[in-house]
Amino acid sequence: MLERQTKDMINIDPLQTGGKLTEEARRALIEWGDGYSVCDFCTGRLDEIKTPPIYEFVHKTLPDFIGCDVARITTGAREAKFAVMHALAKRDAWIVMDSNAHYSSYISAERAGLNVAEVPNTGYPDFIITPEKFAEVLEETKRKGEVVLALITYPDGNYGNLPDVKRIAKICQDYDVPLLVNAAYAIGRMPIKLKEIGADFIVGSGHKSMASSGPIGILGMRGEWEEIVLKKSSRFKNKEIELLGCTARGPSIMTMIASFQHVRDRVKRWGDEVKKARYFSSKMEEMGIIQLGEKPHNHDLMFFQAENLYEISKTAKDGRYFLYKELKKRRIHGIKPGLTRFFKLSVYGLTYEEVETVLEAFREIIKENIR
Repeated sequence: MLERQTKDMINIDPLQTGGKLTEEARRALIEWGDGYSVCDFCTGRLDEIKTPPIYEFVHKTLPDFIGCDVARITTGAREAKFAVMHALAKRDAWIVMDSNAHYSSYISAERAGLNVAEVPNTGYPDFIITPEKFAEVLEETKRKGEVVLALITYPDGNYGNLPDVKRIAKICQDYDVPLLVNAAYAIGRMPIKLKEIGADFIVGSGHKSMASSGPIGILGMRGEWEEIVLKKSSRFKNKEIELLGCTARGPSIMTMIASFQHVRDRVKRWGDEVKKARYFSSKMEEMGIIQLGEKPHNHDLMFFQAENLYEISKTAKDGRYFLYKELKKRRIHGIKPGLTRFFKLSVYGLTYEEVETVLEAFREIIKENIR
């Protein structure tokens, strides 16, 4: 049976809250779901297809939206990161990245043959990446060898922290090191422009934050990097090597285009989402469930420490799975099975009525299980 058991539940999984399809995207999913769909219109390169309007979206709409000169669709954010790293990689060279980075950033660097220098965070309970520490690690790493790239995660996928990316970009400029911003949880949720930041590359995720079926990613860059990162094959003249000639096609790109007006509109309401997240965090803390990371929080993704739930799990019938099962009984989905002491969630896109439903569920679970 392929139907999801979590269908129609309140979804608080931060991986999924920004990727829920619009009705327009659901119709596009059916219309363009056949394996050959978009490829029927291709004369050699996906981003040059005029009908359906992929060319317009990739070369005009996207660069304007994320404030870059050149954009491409990729098969995921990690593929976008790898494309940049591989294009810039040199023998024995280094990449400097924050310790809050997604595992795929590390794996991409490893696959590209780069040495990784890690910028540590401030530790418990904030886990913040500071510009000062970023500069310190850049300085130390430059003494070891050539630094070909820096990467900052904005926000990170653990705590939802938003580092001072403009200051970090300025530091990278001073050290003459290009900066890649991993904005997988930013593009499509909140306002963000590459050139306003002062970085060189920016990466996004359609299935995490742009109401698209996936996997699908976004890569934006300044114009001066186009010939390096998007270098063409010597044999197949119109194929871009780092993208392996073609990327996300069919339902993924068409759902992204179909959802785009909705995505552009919701970005304008980002302040409301931050306000909602802060409200939720404050109410959770009243229950003794403490939000870690930046405070006041500036993103919908939140990480909590719940010692009271952890204590309950020690004697509960379902053990460490009790929280997952109790929430599921109340038609709430998104906290991973087995987590009680530390977990992350998001209330992005929820109504305040749904937020209150989630809060009341936690109150009931604590009240009913306290001995």
